[in-house]
Amino acid sequence: MTPKQKRWRNRIIAALILFFLILALEATGALEQLFGEPGALYAEFVLFLIPYLIAGYDVIIEAVKKLGRGQALDESFLMTVATLGAFALILFPHTEPHMAEGAAVMLFYQVGELFQSYAVGKSRKSIAAMMDIAPESANLLVDGSLEEVDPEEVSPGQLIVVRPGERIPLDGVVTEGESSVDTAALTGESVPASAHPGIEVISGCINLTSPLTIQVSKPYEDSTVARILELVENASEKKARTENFITRFARVYTPIVVGAALLLAILCPLIIGAATNSLGDSALWADWILRGLTFLVVSCPCALVISVPLSFFGGIGGASRLGILVKGSNYLEILAKTDTVVFDKTGTLTEGSFTVTTLQPEGTITADELLALGAHAEALSTHPIAASIRQAYGSPIDQNRLGAVEEISGQGIKAVVEDHEVLAGNTQLLEAHGIAPQPCTAVGTVIHLAKDGEYQGYMVIADEVKAESKQAIAQLHRLGVNHCIMLTGDRKEVASAVAADLGLDRHFAELLPADKVTHVEALLAKGKKTGHHVAFVGDGINDAPVLMRADVGIAMGAMGSDAAIEAADVVLMDDNPLRVAQAMGIARKTLAIVRENIVFALGVKFAVLVLAALGLANMWMAVFADVGVAFLAILNAMRAMAVKKTD
Repeated sequence: MTPKQKRWRNRIIAALILFFLILALEATGALEQLFGEPGALYAEFVLFLIPYLIAGYDVIIEAVKKLGRGQALDESFLMTVATLGAFALILFPHTEPHMAEGAAVMLFYQVGELFQSYAVGKSRKSIAAMMDIAPESANLLVDGSLEEVDPEEVSPGQLIVVRPGERIPLDGVVTEGESSVDTAALTGESVPASAHPGIEVISGCINLTSPLTIQVSKPYEDSTVARILELVENASEKKARTENFITRFARVYTPIVVGAALLLAILCPLIIGAATNSLGDSALWADWILRGLTFLVVSCPCALVISVPLSFFGGIGGASRLGILVKGSNYLEILAKTDTVVFDKTGTLTEGSFTVTTLQPEGTITADELLALGAHAEALSTHPIAASIRQAYGSPIDQNRLGAVEEISGQGIKAVVEDHEVLAGNTQLLEAHGIAPQPCTAVGTVIHLAKDGEYQGYMVIADEVKAESKQAIAQLHRLGVNHCIMLTGDRKEVASAVAADLGLDRHFAELLPADKVTHVEALLAKGKKTGHHVAFVGDGINDAPVLMRADVGIAMGAMGSDAAIEAADVVLMDDNPLRVAQAMGIARKTLAIVRENIVFALGVKFAVLVLAALGLANMWMAVFADVGVAFLAILNAMRAMAVKKTD
């Protein structure tokens, strides 16, 4: 608890102790013995007023302030009018006193408010943990010595040193040192990552074992930690449709029930008194004023106004503990209603790192010679497949062996290696040069090679499926996602094999980036007719247009990716596809809690409002219908914060 909450709690405890002591004096008849009649009634009035003011003086002050600003119709106003009205019934001496009820309403209202404050504070801790990722200083290396400076003062290209136990203040590349880095604050992943020269590291992570020298690559305002903090701070501004509905509902609902309470308290006794010729009957007026006050207490929309935003806030906070950053409760609500999830393949469902899995030489050439031939032919290409061939070769490329190189779009490479014409590419490339390649059924990208018009064999480059992808698809299906679809620019054979392995519902292959947008727009158009929503999951860099076009764009593996944080609505800080299912699970759990609270709060309030209007509900029942319902709704809302690594 904060110091303010502790003072608030102590004030309420003191008021409760006094309240129950006075209640005991009144119940045992001690007040009548001391003060007689009607002195006991006035003593009761004064005594119950003490705990009432101790507990609720700030509510009364707030109500007066808002009344002066023309913002009267809120909880503080309703509570003040209802409770002071209960005390004012002393003006009707022939009726039952209601000072105890008036004090009790204020006391238990304050208990509910304190608990709400505690619940909000608890949910903020998850957000606060994310907010603590920003270091206050950086150790700048200047002429061999360290200067402690503000991270905002460090420029790209400068060197900083991060000692063990310190957070990395800025994004950069390790130039010296080897260590382990704790990324849990960003990814929710408990296993530390390795850091050594040449490895990119991002701000917000903790250096664990040894000092690291890092060359800064971005200014602080563009760093990962700054972008994430901006995202988290702005998350509360984007409200869900349900939240906006509750706000609008409260604005209309509150004036209506205040008007209804006034009609009960004033119009009904006037009509009944005129009909029965008993307008001056104080008992009649007291009965209907009490009904109006009870109606007023019951009508307070605390449970809805408090619990609905708290549920969404709790869901966002709980998700952040798993490295899932949701840009607003509106996206959490849409994600909960999503029944179609579209995945990019490379880097999302697969590792995104190509490796040579098969070498099939033809004729007299050996496998090593085939690999060397392919590596030299692809020596100047920047394509990831070419890079994987060079990596598999593992030896320096002899530039003296290279001649002219021609890249043939959509087919492959024609290069001169040691005065020999070498072709490296798909079947279309070889057939265009009159060479018949061997058929290959292996899953992956097949690179056929020919030298001086003679076929030399083929190699297969494959992108491995992530270990968690199959489980992620299965979990999404269990959560009620009817369509898990994969879009890829890869070959149809590769896409079909991956889709079958993972249990995807549909897949589309050999797509250009523009084709992906077209497919997603077709799904969105269909969803508008059926009321369904479409989520797209990609790496946030190549897929930015699709991420922005989908109902919910989910960027996966976004550590250090500005494009991902900018384009997506939900940002997953690591590349584990299970986080997609976890985000969906949290969203659906949160929306279910919101609906439970709405049905429960409105159901109880409506029932007790009817009873209050009929004179069958007393102030104690009104206390339960207001404070009790709010208390239970808040307890239920707090469930949204509870997430586990396995959720």
